[in-house]
Amino acid sequence: MAANAKATAIDSADEDEAEGAAEQTQQKKKWFALPPLKYLLIGGAALFILTGAAGAAYFFLFAGHAAENKVTPLPGKVAVFVDLPEMTVNLSNAGSGSDRTQYLKLRIVLELQDQAMVQQIQPVMPRVMDAFQTYLRELRASDLDGSAGLYRLKEELTRRINSSIAPSRITAVLFKEIVVQ
Repeated sequence: MAANAKATAIDSADEDEAEGAAEQTQQKKKWFALPPLKYLLIGGAALFILTGAAGAAYFFLFAGHAAENKVTPLPGKVAVFVDLPEMTVNLSNAGSGSDRTQYLKLRIVLELQDQAMVQQIQPVMPRVMDAFQTYLRELRASDLDGSAGLYRLKEELTRRINSSIAPSRITAVLFKEIVVQ
């Protein structure tokens, strides 16, 4: 019986050691255990918001200033402007039902790519003026209403001058003065 009691004492000591080891591993598992899913989601969302706020702050506070400092004009790419003579034409009043004649007064500037284009355009300037005059006389006052009407006029004049001076091309037609009377 003494041997039996010894064996029981050894078994209970082994069991106590096993229970102690199990408690230690459970404590270690608790130490390294992940928090519940809702806390992980809240933490991830907070991290995402903070990162977005930091990026937006950088963009608005610092990135705009860096772009402003980097803007430099390109050397050698200076536009050349050529003034055309002032034009006054009477507008078409067909279909308007009015006998009153309306006039259009224009002062136009041509934007060219370089100075060499001026010598190419000067010999054909009578052809350019003729193309402008014939087109402008067909316009009605209602064709020039609003910014859309002026944009269409600018595009059509650009197209006509480019066809008159082909193969050369102008960059833009700019209005100095437009009066419809």
